[in-house]
Amino acid sequence: MADADPSRDSIPRTENASASGAISNGRMALLFTVMLVTAAGNTAMQSVMPSIGTALEVSDVWISLAFSWSALLWVVCAPIWARRSDRRGRKAMMSLGLVGFVASMVICGMVLWAGLAGWLGAFATLILFAAARSLYGGFGSAAPPAVQAYVASRTPRAERTNALSLIASSFGLGTVIGPALAPLMVLPFMGLGLTGPFIGFALLGIVVLVLLHLQLPNDQPQFAARGMATSYSGPSETLSEEELEDEAETGGVTGEMVGEPPRLKWTDPRIRAWIIAQLLGGHAQAMVLGITGFLVLDRLALRDTPAEGAGPVGLVLMAGAIASLLAQWGIIPRFNLGPRAATLAGVLTAALGTALLAAGTQLHVIALGYAIASLGFGLFRPGTTAGTSLAVTRAEQGQASGVVASLAGFSYIYAPALGVWLYGYSDWGAFGLIIALCLAVAVHGWRGLQADEDLTTERR
Repeated sequence: MADADPSRDSIPRTENASASGAISNGRMALLFTVMLVTAAGNTAMQSVMPSIGTALEVSDVWISLAFSWSALLWVVCAPIWARRSDRRGRKAMMSLGLVGFVASMVICGMVLWAGLAGWLGAFATLILFAAARSLYGGFGSAAPPAVQAYVASRTPRAERTNALSLIASSFGLGTVIGPALAPLMVLPFMGLGLTGPFIGFALLGIVVLVLLHLQLPNDQPQFAARGMATSYSGPSETLSEEELEDEAETGGVTGEMVGEPPRLKWTDPRIRAWIIAQLLGGHAQAMVLGITGFLVLDRLALRDTPAEGAGPVGLVLMAGAIASLLAQWGIIPRFNLGPRAATLAGVLTAALGTALLAAGTQLHVIALGYAIASLGFGLFRPGTTAGTSLAVTRAEQGQASGVVASLAGFSYIYAPALGVWLYGYSDWGAFGLIIALCLAVAVHGWRGLQADEDLTTERR
């Protein structure tokens, strides 16, 4: 109402709630766990797939290509789920993503078990595996943009990089836990063998899904308004700041545009430079991850004993994951790195680590090289994610998170297979391309990315 009591005007209350950055520790831990379990499950799978492929007598490049269809679906579906999270609520999309993850892990595990047992041929096993994996690309892609949008919409600009870095670090911690637990789940119980990690992490996903439904409040909008919402009664004086944040996002409190903002395009000049950086750097990271497992088997002469390869591959991936956590939990908050600084420092560090990885012939050198490369990518990913988020308005955070998730999936459509294919012909050809991509990001970022002081300034 135009004559509403100014003391009960909801607009300042909403801005204060949004700017406080106060997401409770319990909620942040739950959001962190949603990302953690999916990351751990996927990394555990990646640590055993080179051994499974060798046991099936399948070429390395076909193992990499089996993930391409899922990555393509991720690119297409992530922005769709991100926009839907603006209308249906973040919690609903997180739940959908976990269901997709669990279903994919269970069916993938069953298919691979049948293939290893000789019930399916190698070709049929890979085709069915790719089909089951598409459940993760199609539906699992709903969770990450919803989590990112939930955090970004409740965090002030100056703290956005640190907050999104914390969420990104869930992937880093997941990549520590996944390879660490994967060898322990390779059990002879019921003949599961190398497929044990698939079933184990599916069970963990079910646990997290139950916790999400019990602990995270429902944030589904109660009505579909258009334009600027009108305050008809004002919020209750007893509402907490976090409850005010929830109402602001779902339409119960005024001060935000409740209708959908214009469609955010990849060509939008505000985010175009960040998208180019993510495309180039994302392809480099995907190639490194795709090659490393096979490199370990080759350099340590484990091709003839694939079951013994899960341990060393997991150890190398763990070293990289710990380095990523160092970047996201230590370096970014300690030095208060902005998006541009984190991006540039990250790709240069990743290039150095990739060169060392290419030269490694012993396990500790391979692990060190991969760790340095992962440290760099651990700076690069939160930097570009925060840069994209800060370049757009608060009302566009859902769409921005969808763009980021889509870009991440785009990097895995063909880059891992291309890297493995090049690696099969020339070690240095593959690693040289990765280093060139990292240096291209550094040159592009130096010239084209917005300055950190401009991005982190609070706006009305």
